Amino acid sequence: MAPQRFHEQFDQIQRSMPDVPLAMGPDDSAEFFYEKGVVLARDGEEARAVEDTVRAHFTETTGLVADHVRRAGPVENRTGITRIQVGDPGHGDRSGDRAVGHALRAMREAEGRRGHRLISRNHVVSIAVNACPGDEPVPAPLTQPPNPATAETPYDQDTAVGVLVIDTGLMHDYRSYPLLAHTEGDGQIRETDEAGVLQQYVGHGTFIAGLVAAVAPNTDVTVRNTLNDAGAILESDFGTKLFEAVDQGGWPDIISLSAGTSNGRTDGLLGIDAFMRELRAQGTLLVAAAGNNGSATPFWPAAYASLPDYEDAVLSVGALRGDGEFGACFSNHGSWVKVYAPGERLTSALTGFDAPVPYVYQHSTYDACRFGFTYACTCQYPRHTGVLSEERESTSGKPDQVMFEGFAQWSGTSFATPVAVGLVAAQMTAHKERAPRAARKQLLESNTEYAEVRGAHVPALRPATWRPAPVVRLAPPA
Repeated sequence: MAPQRFHEQFDQIQRSMPDVPLAMGPDDSAEFFYEKGVVLARDGEEARAVEDTVRAHFTETTGLVADHVRRAGPVENRTGITRIQVGDPGHGDRSGDRAVGHALRAMREAEGRRGHRLISRNHVVSIAVNACPGDEPVPAPLTQPPNPATAETPYDQDTAVGVLVIDTGLMHDYRSYPLLAHTEGDGQIRETDEAGVLQQYVGHGTFIAGLVAAVAPNTDVTVRNTLNDAGAILESDFGTKLFEAVDQGGWPDIISLSAGTSNGRTDGLLGIDAFMRELRAQGTLLVAAAGNNGSATPFWPAAYASLPDYEDAVLSVGALRGDGEFGACFSNHGSWVKVYAPGERLTSALTGFDAPVPYVYQHSTYDACRFGFTYACTCQYPRHTGVLSEERESTSGKPDQVMFEGFAQWSGTSFATPVAVGLVAAQMTAHKERAPRAARKQLLESNTEYAEVRGAHVPALRPATWRPAPVVRLAPPA
C-alpha cells in the first residue's frame, strides 16, 4: 500500500496533468506513476510488432476484437519512440491499469526471443523529492552564509566549466544573489498562485544553480525549465525535452539532473534511450540524483551509472545526512549509487531577495521517521502541517505558512547532486582538465573519504566549504 505522502504527490501531479489519466505502479505501490491505457515502443517494425502481438493477446484472452490498440503518438520523432494505446484510459482507478499490465505480459515471449525490451509503461519522470515527507524548503536568514559556503576559486570566462541544469526555471530575482551573476537560462513560468503564494517546487532550479556556483564558482550555469509542471513530465515527452535542452546551447561539459523514476527494471528507460545513446557518444558527463524513496530499487536515469556502457558517462549521487557520516534516511541506495554527498538541510538561494514571498506547506511531517531512523531527520523535523495532508485526512488543522527572503534550507538527493557536479567542475578547474569524464574518474580515484549507508561503506564527496551539523535525537512520540 502506497504511503500517504505518495498519494498526496499523486494528486499534485495529476492536477498538473489534467488530461493525462495516471495510475500507480506496479499495483498501488510507492514505486512509480505512469500513464493509463498507453505503452511505449520503438518506432518502425518493433512498434508494429507490439501492436499486432497485443491486439492478438487481447482477442485471445477476452474474445473481443481489440480495436482500441492503435498508435497514440507520432510515428517518427527524434527519440525513436511512439505511444501505443492498449486500453481505455478512463477505466479503473489510480491503483493500476490492467490493460497496460496485459500488454506488458503479451510481449514477454517476443522480448525473450529478441533479447531486448520491446515495450514499456509511459512513466512519469519527476523531481527527485517525491517521497520524503519533510523535504519542502525552510527559510534561512540572509545573515547565515550558504552551505556549502562559496569556494575561493575565481571566475574566468575563458576556462569556466559549462553546466546545464535541467529542472524548474530561474526565479525572477535570482540575479539579486551575486553568486548567480554568470547564470543564464529560462525563467520560472509561474512562481505564485492568484494569492501571491509560492507554488510547490518553484525555486528548485535556482537553489540547485546556487549550490553548483558555491562549490565551483568557475562555472557558467544554464538552467532550463523542463520540469515546471509540479516537477513532472511523461517519459514519452522527457526524451524530446532533453534533446531540446542540449540543442539550445550545445552539449555542455556537465548536465545536472535531479529527476527520474524507478520502473521495476534494470535496463533503463525506453523513452530516453536515444538521448542516452547520444550522450554516450558525446564528452558530456551526466550527474543524476539517486532519488528519495529510501529504496534500493534502481532510479533512472541515475542508475545508468551501473550499466557497463554508461559507467563513465553517468555519475549517480545519493544523499548524506547533516553530519556527513551516514546516509540520509530518505536517500535511495545500492550498488548502482556510485557516490554520496551532503544532501540534508543545505542552504542556497531560493527567492524573496526583492521582497518577502509567502509559502504554504503542502505536506505534513510525521511523528516518527517512516524509514525507521532515530535521528531528527526531515521526516519529522522541523515540524509543519501541510495543506495536501489536511485535505486527505479531512481534518481541521491549519497549514503552516512561512516567508522567504532570499535563502532557504532544503533536503534531498536533488541537492546532493549539484554538490557533486560542483566538485567535478572544481576538479576540472584545479587540474586544467577539459574532459569532464576524466575529471570524474580523477575525483573518485583520489577521494579518500567514506560514509556508512545501510551498513555499507561508500565513497563520500564532502566539499571543503561544507559545514556539518550535529545530529539531534528526538524523543519518541508519546
